[in-house]
Amino acid sequence: MTDRRTRKDFARVLRDIADVHFPGKRIVLVMDNLNTHRLSTLHETFVPEEAPRIAGRFEIHYTPKHGSSLNMAEVEMNVLRSQCLDRRIPDRETLCREVAAWQRERNGSTKPVDWRFRTEDARIKLKSLCPSVQRS
Repeated sequence: MTDRRTRKDFARVLRDIADVHFPGKRIVLVMDNLNTHRLSTLHETFVPEEAPRIAGRFEIHYTPKHGSSLNMAEVEMNVLRSQCLDRRIPDRETLCREVAAWQRERNGSTKPVDWRFRTEDARIKLKSLCPSVQRS
């Protein structure tokens, strides 16, 4: 957790993920389109040799800009908000402790996602948005 959401904060978090939490592994990162969430921030923050080393560890996938209802990260943030952040928390240390405890509990009780909006349903509902394909 950082006090602010700056580009340099984001770059430092990426370095921490790569070097501390998952050293030597390829990291698949799914993230939103916040203006600070770009690998170019690594070049703004670190020396020229360090930035490509860190960036090379990540495979980045951005969530759709206009599909937050399909965004599982948003769903998890809403669960965190309702189960853990639904009260006044007096200081940063308590916040970090509470979120870490919630995360341990949540990760220990994983449940499969029940995708109710199936491909067939999408084709029907979104028919006007999809191009038609003529087969010969």
